[in-house]
Amino acid sequence: MKKNNIILIGMPASGKSTVGVILAKILGYNFLDADIVIQEKENRKLSEIIESEGVDGFIDIENRINTGIEVEKTVIATGGSVVYGKEAMEHYKNIGKVVYLKVGMEVLTKRLKDVKQRGVVMKEGQSLISLYNERSSLYEKYADITIDEKNNTMEEVVADLLAALS
Repeated sequence: MKKNNIILIGMPASGKSTVGVILAKILGYNFLDADIVIQEKENRKLSEIIESEGVDGFIDIENRINTGIEVEKTVIATGGSVVYGKEAMEHYKNIGKVVYLKVGMEVLTKRLKDVKQRGVVMKEGQSLISLYNERSSLYEKYADITIDEKNNTMEEVVADLLAALS
C-alpha cells in the first residue's frame, strides 16, 4: 500500500470537502468524502445514525468504516469527529499524509450557523467552544501538516497546502 493519499482533518466548516475537491483536481487525484461513505454503507443519513445510535455509537461506526477505506492517489475529506477513532487515525497515518485544516474559533462561529443540521457530533449540552478545545489537541496530535486558514479564501488555503506538500 503506497502512502500517496492526502487525508484532511479539522472542525466542521473548516472546508475539508471544498478544499479536497479543488486539491484533487489540481493533483489529478480522486476525491472521497468519508461521511458519504458512512451514509452509503449504513444506508441512512449521519443525523439519523446519531439519533438512533447516540454519539458514541456513531463514533464506533465512523471508526470502523474509516479504518476500512483502502484507496490510492485520493484526497479524503473526513468527518470532524474522525479523530476520536484511534484505529481510523492510525490507518490514515499509514496510507497517507494527514493534513489539519485549522480554523479559528471566530471564523468557525461565523461559518457554523446551524450545528444540528450539519450533523455535528456533539454530546448533549456541549458548547462549540468546548468541542473546539477538545478536538484541537487531537487534530494537532495526528496531523503531519497543519494549515492555518486565518481569514484566507479556499483558493489561498489550497495554495498554502500545495506549498506544504511539495
